[in-house]
Amino acid sequence: MTAVHERLSSSVARPLDWVNFLLADVKGGLGPYLGIYLLTQQHWNQAAIGFVATTAGIVGLAMHTPIGAFIDVTRSKRGAIIAGLAILSLSALTIAPAPIFPVVLAAQVMMAIAGAVFGPAIAAITLGVLGTRGLAHRMGRNAAFDHAGNVFIAVLAGAVGWYFSQRAVFWLVPFFSVLAAAAVLSVPAAAIDHARARGLARSEVDLGERPSGWRVLITCRPLLAFAAYVALFHFANAPMLPLVGQKLALANKGAETPLMSACIIAAQLIMLPMALLVGSKAESWGRKPILVAAFVVLPVRGIFYTLSDNAVWLVAVQLLDGSASASWAC
Repeated sequence: MTAVHERLSSSVARPLDWVNFLLADVKGGLGPYLGIYLLTQQHWNQAAIGFVATTAGIVGLAMHTPIGAFIDVTRSKRGAIIAGLAILSLSALTIAPAPIFPVVLAAQVMMAIAGAVFGPAIAAITLGVLGTRGLAHRMGRNAAFDHAGNVFIAVLAGAVGWYFSQRAVFWLVPFFSVLAAAAVLSVPAAAIDHARARGLARSEVDLGERPSGWRVLITCRPLLAFAAYVALFHFANAPMLPLVGQKLALANKGAETPLMSACIIAAQLIMLPMALLVGSKAESWGRKPILVAAFVVLPVRGIFYTLSDNAVWLVAVQLLDGSASASWAC
């Protein structure tokens, strides 16, 4: 690593921390709370809520690959994040005054598309600054600040929902979007090596090498197997928190938002140290054992949810979410 690159990576470390922290505030300021708001305040049935969430999830899943390809080639990675923040803000501001089915469905779909931008863009910026040296540790640190942001927004949203109203939580999204956009722009554009962000070393660029094309997505069997495992994990994991939140909301009228915040905080408090641990040990322990542990914990958590309707028990089971989800920091 050159002296110039060391100075650049040092200057971008703190801005990257803030980007991850504030992006978590934007994403966590609406998504987990929308379902219980629609259920308890707008009196939607759970089937309609599930249909909206499933439709948005499928669209978001379908968009991940083309958006990832766009992030790979574009030199406006910071701009892509800011565009995603703008879409999230507009979606939240649209739902707040008109929480009707077509509006919520359209907004949720747009939010899912925007959400597909952040992960690849942050990963590309991180790789573009650091290269592969120390990448696992930095990705663990990214995840830790993301989880810290989730804890912060859960506490704030719980307080806002308790003292004002559940609808007031929606206004947190544009506020934190502005802060997140400022944090993104504080990452020096000169610090991002766009060839390195695509996985190319400078020597490979000089020789005219190009990144792998789309064909690798359908011809590389290990990559296909891993993609299938990841998809299965998230298909099983993603519905758990919204369903538990709805279960708690129906049984604890008036405490819906604080209880959802408690579920998020319980998981994130475990995720934060686990993400740092995974980031520091991924190289020495190997990634496969860490990911296998995440897969084992997931069905155990699902079974535990069925054993009791007690609020304390359900929130406590969320601790297992922290240990499983943090594994993806590697």
